[in-house]
Amino acid sequence: MAPKETPASANAPPLLDLTIDNITPNAIRINSQSSDARLTYLMARLVTHLHDFARETRLSTDEWMAAIRFLIACGHISDDVRNEFILLSDVLGLSLLVDNINHPKPPLGTEGSVLGPFHTHDAPVLPNGSSMTTDPAGEPMLAVCTVKDTRGQPVAGVKVDIWETDSSGHYDVQHDDREGASERCIMMSDESGRFWFQGLKPVSYAIPHDGPVGKLLGKLSRHPWRPAHVHFMFEKEGWDHLITALYLRGDPYETSDAVFGVKQSLVLDLDKVDKETADKYGVKEGIWLLRYDFVLTTREETEKLRDELATEALEKLGLNLKLVDHLPVPDLD
Repeated sequence: MAPKETPASANAPPLLDLTIDNITPNAIRINSQSSDARLTYLMARLVTHLHDFARETRLSTDEWMAAIRFLIACGHISDDVRNEFILLSDVLGLSLLVDNINHPKPPLGTEGSVLGPFHTHDAPVLPNGSSMTTDPAGEPMLAVCTVKDTRGQPVAGVKVDIWETDSSGHYDVQHDDREGASERCIMMSDESGRFWFQGLKPVSYAIPHDGPVGKLLGKLSRHPWRPAHVHFMFEKEGWDHLITALYLRGDPYETSDAVFGVKQSLVLDLDKVDKETADKYGVKEGIWLLRYDFVLTTREETEKLRDELATEALEKLGLNLKLVDHLPVPDLD
């Protein structure tokens, strides 16, 4: 007869007489039994800040229940196309904060921006010069870009994922009659680090605001609008993964982006295609022209900078931590 398994509770640290003041250290103690040092640290800091928030705000039961219902509603409205939790992370500024922490850039590197909730994995791979739009109502735009390293050398063979809205300010996945990908594609940088494509002049649009996140923005007297932009994502082995976007200067929402994605280095002016450029790229003269030189950093460059910034930040917080795989854990040595 197999011996009975010892109940997990038998080896758990005993909980003390719980009060407002001691519930936090008790919760941290009971959560500190894992052999995963990073998980233990994450849970300790999460509990600490959640409990401090409740104590500092004297959180009411009604407010606590409203927050629970809000999160449940975010789950109910989410599906394969719409992720309300990413939207929530975006409007709280958390998405941009996490990207900045994990992908810091040296002075010459192209800065990152938010991924947003509408990236898909079904974009077609197109050769340079192709059109990625099927929208006849939009204003045509030629984009001519390069990918270089921090020394100014071209980076060939970079996978570039590109996506934007149509002229109505909607991504293809927001249309019920979607038959396939549109206003999105994947290209590869050539031997000179170049890639170019035909798309649409981007337009301002509102993030989905018919759900719980939109209602939250309304209660905060915030608008749901994003300035006109085009998304880009760069991938190549050995290079830091870059998610970014380019924004049009002068857009009415340039300085109040609902998801905090705009950085001045990513704001640009469009030109018009002249005859020489039209002949070179096989497009009509006079359409909109976007030019931009992206600068990638190597994974090694980024990880070194990330570790330096993490060490500096932890020292300022007075935390006794060490970095393991570029992530802080308690230093118990």
